[in-house]
Amino acid sequence: MFQEEAFFTNNKNKVPFFASLQMKYAMSYLVIFAVVLVLLNTYPVMASQDLLFASKRDSLKSQAAVMASALMELESLSADQVARVMNMLDSMGLKRILVTDPAGLILYDSARAEEEQPNGETEQPLEYRYALYQEVAAALGGSDVAYSRYANRTFTSTAACPIVYRGMVIGAIYILEVDEVQGSLLLSLQENLRNISLVIAAVTLVMSALFSKMLTARIAALLRAIRIVGEGEYGHRLQPVGRDELAQLAGEFNQLTDRLQTTEEVRRRFVSDASHELKTPLASIRLLADSILQTSEMDPEVVRDFVGDIGAEAERLTRITEHLLALTRLDSLPVGEEWAVDVAQVTQRAIAMLQPVADAAGVTVKQNLRADCLISCTEDDLSQISFNLIENAIKYNCRGGKVFVTVYQDGDQVLLEVGDTGVGIPEEDLPKVFNRFYRVDKARSRAAGGTGLGLSIVRDTVRRHGGWVTARPRNPEGSVFTAGFPRYLPPPERKEGAH
Repeated sequence: MFQEEAFFTNNKNKVPFFASLQMKYAMSYLVIFAVVLVLLNTYPVMASQDLLFASKRDSLKSQAAVMASALMELESLSADQVARVMNMLDSMGLKRILVTDPAGLILYDSARAEEEQPNGETEQPLEYRYALYQEVAAALGGSDVAYSRYANRTFTSTAACPIVYRGMVIGAIYILEVDEVQGSLLLSLQENLRNISLVIAAVTLVMSALFSKMLTARIAALLRAIRIVGEGEYGHRLQPVGRDELAQLAGEFNQLTDRLQTTEEVRRRFVSDASHELKTPLASIRLLADSILQTSEMDPEVVRDFVGDIGAEAERLTRITEHLLALTRLDSLPVGEEWAVDVAQVTQRAIAMLQPVADAAGVTVKQNLRADCLISCTEDDLSQISFNLIENAIKYNCRGGKVFVTVYQDGDQVLLEVGDTGVGIPEEDLPKVFNRFYRVDKARSRAAGGTGLGLSIVRDTVRRHGGWVTARPRNPEGSVFTAGFPRYLPPPERKEGAH
């Protein structure tokens, strides 16, 4: 049953593969490399193609200009004269050369050989043919033009320029070049880039999977650790690897689990101690009540004593409950509004309230309270601090003993010291006296009506107001508790006319 529940829980928490970080990282790598590969397969080819276009246009323009300059020596163009001059020139691998008169009539065609037409007729004689090309029309208008295009693995380039004699256009020359060699080279370049891209894509796919797996493995480990801690295993820790942000995150996680583990241990100990402390008076009340109910004829004086004991235990329960509620408020509620409080005045009122207790215990309270010792606090909190410290000093003192209460300034601190001439606190117990439910002498503490929470309340209340509290032995006997607070500094007065 539990295995099935764990199985369904794991499936519920499992992240779908296509929604996982690993997949997202891998896809981001692939998208980046895909863009790079597209640029690799397009930009070099386009740049090479544009470079070849420019080279061919310049070359054809130069060839056309050479031929035109040779024909410029003729005063007028005729088919025979043009043919005689062109036969003397090298065609330089050109597919076709045309020479026209000013009207566009073809006077010379390097591809003059008669070819069978689609309808079975022979090609018309040159004197009836006109060069109906836009390049020829532009050249007859006095412009040098050149065009080049790439299709079907072949570069096809054309150029035309005017033939000028004494400032007049007497004809035009048109040349055509078909280059399959350069086209094959460009195609080979495309194929090589494509093959390289396929290899890079395969390597990228593998490397992106590995890198994303390595990166997300640490995140997955952190996620598993969070789930383990969420199930109550506060002792689980991560081993930070490297010095990057994930390693810092693992370190912060370990510190957080340390605090959680400490808090959980304190909570469990607190619940255990609280249960034990509440159980003892409840057991006493139940025992006393059962004794009264089970005894039919009991002496009224005994009944009165039992009822008195029940009342005492009920008061003890009340004190424990009130202290627990006070600690809960300190843990959860924000600090109230603070103002300047005179420590001497508040401490004086606490001494006056506890004077009857001191008289009943045969304890003398001596005080040395300096005036104008101001701190930023609330009167209720400061009263509780001084009351608890002085009450403890009276309760755990010897008959005929003394309590020394002192308030003074020490630099930027205001100190409240409460010393006594009691039996004192062992050295090994001094760091623990502020823990909840901790007692040095449990039997004596219960006899004095203590709950083991007073000093915890003092410590937490002092810390809420930026202070500290310590305990140390007093020479020659007893103990001294010191609470320190930052001295209150009034805000600087605003000068008149200041804005």
